[in-house]
Amino acid sequence: MRILILNGSPKGQNSITLQTVEYLKLKFPKHQWEMLHVGQKIRAYEKDFAPAAAAIAQAEVLLFSYPVYTFIAPCQLHRFIELMKEHRVDAAGKYASQITTSKHFYDVTAHRYVMENCQDMGLHFVRGLSADMDDLTTAKGQQEAEGFFRYLMWSIENGCFEPNLPAQPEPAHVPVTPAEDRGGKEGDVVIVTDCRTEDQQLSAMIERFRAVFAKKTRVVNIREYPFRGGCLGCFRCANTGKCVHKDNFDEFLRGDIQKAQAVVYAFTISDHSMGAAFKRYDDRQFCNGHRTVTMGSPVGYIISGNYRHEGNLRMILEGRAEVGGNFFCGAATDEVNTDAAIDQLAATMAYALDQRHIQPANFLGVGGMKIFRDLIYLMQGLMRADHKFFKAHGQYDFPQKNRGRLMAMYAVGWMMGSKTLQKKAGGMMNQGMLMPYQKVLDRVRKEQV
Repeated sequence: MRILILNGSPKGQNSITLQTVEYLKLKFPKHQWEMLHVGQKIRAYEKDFAPAAAAIAQAEVLLFSYPVYTFIAPCQLHRFIELMKEHRVDAAGKYASQITTSKHFYDVTAHRYVMENCQDMGLHFVRGLSADMDDLTTAKGQQEAEGFFRYLMWSIENGCFEPNLPAQPEPAHVPVTPAEDRGGKEGDVVIVTDCRTEDQQLSAMIERFRAVFAKKTRVVNIREYPFRGGCLGCFRCANTGKCVHKDNFDEFLRGDIQKAQAVVYAFTISDHSMGAAFKRYDDRQFCNGHRTVTMGSPVGYIISGNYRHEGNLRMILEGRAEVGGNFFCGAATDEVNTDAAIDQLAATMAYALDQRHIQPANFLGVGGMKIFRDLIYLMQGLMRADHKFFKAHGQYDFPQKNRGRLMAMYAVGWMMGSKTLQKKAGGMMNQGMLMPYQKVLDRVRKEQV
């Protein structure tokens, strides 16, 4: 097979993910392997996409190789996929798959993002390999890598691939009714957007939100910021929080955005995501490492497009809020009743700010933070700023620290294992489990008297 590796890592040949590809090249030398470092050379492909288009045309299999950055692929690969669509590459009928390395923090959303875009271009997609960063150094990880490639070849030989998604309807873009600004507002809520001049629908949605919202707002358009580039994954910010790019984005992020009382993100859905411009903005926030510096503040979204048909994108937005410890105020879209959706988002965010409303994290937040907790604890020597933050905020909540509960569960387990005690206890076991909750209810009853 003629296999084209699309290396989306900004590190190029020094990518950890790419080492798995190199391993497979050594193990399966009969195939023809070609490499494009699309992440490292994205600016060159923006100027001239012809070499990439020619390589894709000659390939039989496209293999995306990349590290997972903030829920999806690095912004450089994100941009390359945009270029593939913009140049209408002829890839229909070819096979595609992917190899990623990460600590399995939302690797599922990254894989889904690449798959959905490949299917948009008519590619037959085979489920990829999601490896831990260290997997290739173990015998088990090497076996899994080889197993993945054999499965990929078997799938191609037998015409097996992931079922294509149903075609999406054209976005409704229900018009917005301008609203009169209430005036006399206080507070500081920032609206972060990538709105272009021609995005009149999104612009109108933002203006209505600003008019009906009970707090003072300001708009930050990330397209106007002089970014020097996307995140390089160099980890130079791990100790100091200072980005290697000399564009002062880290200071801008902390001073102009993260100090706001709440954040609203406004965008038009593009390629099953917020678009490459927003992805660059998200990736560059790694100058904060894994520190949930805005936890407790509300977050909301203004979205133009078929949001209800984008299950993966919905998981990303909710998961980001849950992991960050932010109250998710919802997403106002222009799919049905745009005015009502915007008004509801404005009312919900105002309530959250006035009442300082927060909610406990669900699985998306709890699971994500447990991955971060274990990662930072093991890498505390490198990620010193993260380690200090996690210690200060009690985020090292390892279960083995709760020795009292551990011993109590041993006692309960011993009792449950004794048939004699079970007969004597009867229904008292359930009563005993409810006792702490009854104390809470009894206290409240006394307070109400």
